[in-house]
Amino acid sequence: MIFGGSGFFGMHLCRYLSARPDVGRIVVADLVPPREMRPKVEYVRCDVREPIAVEVFGPPVIYNFAAVHTTPGHADWEYYWTNVRGAIEVCRFADRAGAERINFTSTMGVYGPQEERVDEDTVPRPSTAYGRSKLLAEQTHEDWQKARPGRRLVIIRPAVTFGEGERGNFTRLARLLRRGLFVYPARKDTIKACAPVEQLPACIDFMAQADEPVVRFIYAYPERTTTEAINCAFAQAAGFRPPAIVVPEGMIMATAVVFELINRLGIRTSINRARVRKLIQSTNVYPAELERRGWRFSLSLPEALANWKKASDFQ
Repeated sequence: MIFGGSGFFGMHLCRYLSARPDVGRIVVADLVPPREMRPKVEYVRCDVREPIAVEVFGPPVIYNFAAVHTTPGHADWEYYWTNVRGAIEVCRFADRAGAERINFTSTMGVYGPQEERVDEDTVPRPSTAYGRSKLLAEQTHEDWQKARPGRRLVIIRPAVTFGEGERGNFTRLARLLRRGLFVYPARKDTIKACAPVEQLPACIDFMAQADEPVVRFIYAYPERTTTEAINCAFAQAAGFRPPAIVVPEGMIMATAVVFELINRLGIRTSINRARVRKLIQSTNVYPAELERRGWRFSLSLPEALANWKKASDFQ
């Protein structure tokens, strides 16, 4: 069962699971239908903020991807209402259904922005309502795991994850690079941990093989990836011209204020100071658990971007 399975992660997980001969039924539980239908996939409308009544035949393996995650973009309470309340209801359903395994996607946002490298042993210090709500949701799933012997929990803390169907940071970057409009906000060396979505399902499977009550891992390339390195990878994969202009922080923040005023006049724009601040701050997370357990990415950053361009031209 994939709660929130109609989204970006869910689409790729359905592709992966539908090809496996040991998987007989895939239930996508979401408020909207899946982006694409695959063999073995069934869709049920489900709001995880309400008691969940879905018929199952035997204990299911649960993936909980359901979340309000766009930041900025929501009032603080909305993150808690969906991410924490949803975790409570999914865990209650898991109890009733006799599930023994949950795979839960959290976020690297539990660490907050970090210039110094952090890993799974670093004490989380979220700085946003999204990060705080996800950390509380992690604890809710851990309470479920501890309630009965034999239960297993995998917590994934993804970095910026890109690929076909992403519709987020990398998609916006590709559009700007294609038009030659991207400029570096304040600096070129901002660290932006990232990883390709197409390898995420296999990575979860790999980490779930461990016979441990709780496995927690960061999903990111181990290499130090800067905004300049990401732009160079796009250039290598798609032939975009690498940007060269660095705009001082004061100037770009002043421009963001202008766009905020335009937004108040009813002309919708995604540019604001909070989003610019995110571009300037590093997310320097390191996948120590993946490295320790021997997981290796088979696709480099340029190779993964080239696959995405071939599949959907960065859509």
